[in-house]
Amino acid sequence: MKNATLKKLASTIRDRRTVKMFQKKTVDSEIIMDAIDLARWAPNHHLTEPWHFYLLNDSIIKKCVDLIRIVVTEKKGKEIGVFKAKDAASRPGWLVVTCKKSEDELTQKEDYASVCCAIQNFSLYLSEAKLASKWSTGPITRDPRFYELLGIESEKEFIVGLIWYGYPKLLPVQTRGKLDKIVTLID
Repeated sequence: MKNATLKKLASTIRDRRTVKMFQKKTVDSEIIMDAIDLARWAPNHHLTEPWHFYLLNDSIIKKCVDLIRIVVTEKKGKEIGVFKAKDAASRPGWLVVTCKKSEDELTQKEDYASVCCAIQNFSLYLSEAKLASKWSTGPITRDPRFYELLGIESEKEFIVGLIWYGYPKLLPVQTRGKLDKIVTLID
């Protein structure tokens, strides 16, 4: 039988959800800084610490929302652009997470994996704090204008995710497939 600590950890991992609708409630910045502090404890080969976290304030979020409208309009038309911008504007907290670039392919793969682990650590901490998040890799995260707006030097780092966070309006229910479908025992 699992002890209480392991049960709690398993529950935290299983209960974390991607949320698209958030309450209009301010998140305590101390919670976010604590989550970033724990995010950086993700495994990283040779302790490269390849991540950087960009916390966006209300002023820059408004500019990002406008850029989302522009980018989506260019790709999918005005109606969808307006819809996506309105949706993005409803997300209270914004965090952009980047990965340092490396000329060595193996190091780049390892560093990218580490940043993904850091984002998971961040998300799990928020979940335990009764917050929720959505990890986006949408078109804005690849647009040079987004890099320019945030002052990110694309020759030195790349965006791994735009993390929206806040208090959830509701938590979706999810399931996973059967474990025996994804595990192969090799003798």
